Amino acid sequence: MDHITEHRYNRLTWAEMNEAIAAQKVVLLPVASTEQHGRHLPLDVDVFLCESVCLEAGRRAPEKILVLPPISYGLNLHHIDFPGTIHIEPEVFIAFCLNITKSVAYHGFEKILLINGHGSNTPLIDLVARKTVLETNSICGALGYFGLALDAFERVKETEVMAHADEFETSLYLHLAPERVQMDKAEADDDVRGRFVSSDSVYTNPVRFNDFWSRWTRLGVHGDPTKATAEKGEVIFEAAVEGLIAVAEEWSNWPIAERSDQHTGPVQRHIRW
Repeated sequence: MDHITEHRYNRLTWAEMNEAIAAQKVVLLPVASTEQHGRHLPLDVDVFLCESVCLEAGRRAPEKILVLPPISYGLNLHHIDFPGTIHIEPEVFIAFCLNITKSVAYHGFEKILLINGHGSNTPLIDLVARKTVLETNSICGALGYFGLALDAFERVKETEVMAHADEFETSLYLHLAPERVQMDKAEADDDVRGRFVSSDSVYTNPVRFNDFWSRWTRLGVHGDPTKATAEKGEVIFEAAVEGLIAVAEEWSNWPIAERSDQHTGPVQRHIRW
């Protein structure tokens, strides 16, 4: 194995890891979930799609990117009425992810990115990124891979709603592993929507609210997966991968300046938060 071009964190030995640290590769942590995705998709949708994007970005830019094993579980109590869904309490999730990023920082990596594949993890990984910056000498950012593909998806989509087990996710899964998609069971569904609120907390509404899904859907779908195709999935995948490589490039070059204390008198440096 050429450890210089290896993009998978766990495939390196500890001795080879020293060279990856010296190269200051950007470390990606895919975070997602194990949850229901309708009758037509497996429970691994979020983690499979997110990790696939991260690994391909690493494969194409191994000199810049190192990909950690994914976190396959997230905040999911709102899906718990659908069999198989796994829920992790927010405090546990944040603490667990922070232990990972702090470990990575401890070894000397200065640039870390949390790559999200599950919408409900968004506020949690924002906090993990912030806490990592405040508790280490490294910097950590957080983003959803899907945001990198929105412009490309806009050009090929046929449906209005992009949310869950929809045209977007189903198309991407069809591109990556069509044998695991049961398109004969794909059906469209929608949440309850008002002027300010939606049951699924979509970003077109200003009020953040996510109801128990079993209150408004029997399918576990939000959107229309019947319009999904592998061709659309390829468009999504390429945009997400190339976008992530561009993000990693910018993050790799991001400056980390020395802090500057503006106090004119002594401070109580023993205080910890």
